[in-house]
Amino acid sequence: MENFINSDYSSWSLVVEFGIIAFTLILGNILRRKVKFLRDMLFPTSIIAGFIGLFLKFLIYQFDIKISGQHILTNGLLEAITYHTIALGFIAMGLKSVKQESTNKLKGRPFKTGLLIVNTYLLQGIIGILITVGFSLIYSNIAPYGGLLLPMGFGQGPGQANNIGLIFESNGFINGQTFGLAIATLGTLWACVAGIFYINRRAKEGKLKRSSEEKVQVLKNSDIESSDEIPVSEAIDKMSIQLIFVMAVYAMTFIFINFITNLIGPSSDISRLIWGFNFIFGMLFAMVFKSILNFLRKTRLMKRKYTNEYLLNRITGVVFDFMIVASIMSIKLETFNDTGLWVTLLVMTTVCGLITYFYLLFVTKRVYPDYQNQAFASLFGNLTGTASNGIALLREIDPNFETPAADDLVTGSSTAIMFGAPILLITAVIYRPEWYWLWGSVLLMMIFFAIFNYFMLRKDKVK
Repeated sequence: MENFINSDYSSWSLVVEFGIIAFTLILGNILRRKVKFLRDMLFPTSIIAGFIGLFLKFLIYQFDIKISGQHILTNGLLEAITYHTIALGFIAMGLKSVKQESTNKLKGRPFKTGLLIVNTYLLQGIIGILITVGFSLIYSNIAPYGGLLLPMGFGQGPGQANNIGLIFESNGFINGQTFGLAIATLGTLWACVAGIFYINRRAKEGKLKRSSEEKVQVLKNSDIESSDEIPVSEAIDKMSIQLIFVMAVYAMTFIFINFITNLIGPSSDISRLIWGFNFIFGMLFAMVFKSILNFLRKTRLMKRKYTNEYLLNRITGVVFDFMIVASIMSIKLETFNDTGLWVTLLVMTTVCGLITYFYLLFVTKRVYPDYQNQAFASLFGNLTGTASNGIALLREIDPNFETPAADDLVTGSSTAIMFGAPILLITAVIYRPEWYWLWGSVLLMMIFFAIFNYFMLRKDKVK
């Protein structure tokens, strides 16, 4: 075992990189507050910070800024931060308890929202694959299956785009990771620009009223903690308890994945795919852990509630902010010297952005007739950018969450995990060399798209 040397840069590299990310977040927040355009377009602070960080990384490599022979920013560590923070965020979400009471007068549609989310993934996947198949005939470095990164970047965000991009890159798609991260970044731009266009257009038509400014949300004590939780003055800090639970679940996730992949064979394609789905396994273990805690409370073996929704939300927010910044910073700018890559990227994201916009317009009118505008804003933001984009757009027209749109987004995303199994399984086989894996995957997505559309758009029977 090597001795710890406090003056060695290897002991400081992680701290320095986290410090740089933190600095970009502060600078991004200042810019968002002071620049009216960024504020009006609802650009998330983390996205602004990511572009600042990407520019800083460019300068660091351009001027060869090093400490003890090492660059102060490395893609390897940025990718590791992206990989682990997405899992930690999903675990924190999985540990949260679902509130039973509802203050909404309108009835939410979590089941149909789950179908809609997955159906949009499928539609984006079909579009993406057809486009990359076409461009692969022109540019030899474009993988025909690369279009499946479209729903990963648009629909699921930078963390999943990074993970699946790495898997595709290891199976022959050169610069697949950067391609996926670039899709996620452009998707966020679509969420902001097209989302605000929709809101402003509806506001001019008099169909909704846009909130004029960002309001300070006053929290009640019941929003922060419930009466049956452990007291703040407990021997261990309440935030420490939440972090202990999150890290314990992630440790269990690692042990499980390591055990399974050793059985399968560490170098197999399926093993790499399993490691890429660390966040899915993390969330499943979080749900199991939460069920155990609930069982202990029901049997009175544990009298107080140890999880705290408010603090778990804060943990989720922090790690996702760092994930988004790190994912944008880890984009390799030099890969865009490749004409085929950026031409394919621009065509694919433009076509997908437009089709997603009009598809959601069509569906939300039929599935959410009583709160169509709110549903569109939250879902379009989520299905092109991230959940935070969806919530930011929703706050513009429903600041007090008087409609079930926000609840639908949360519960529908949970339901989507169950319905989304086909597209996740497809990522394990689509890159295989035989033609039938690619076209069989496209056919399967089309079949599921038709089936899910039927169940989503059919009218519920009146009881």
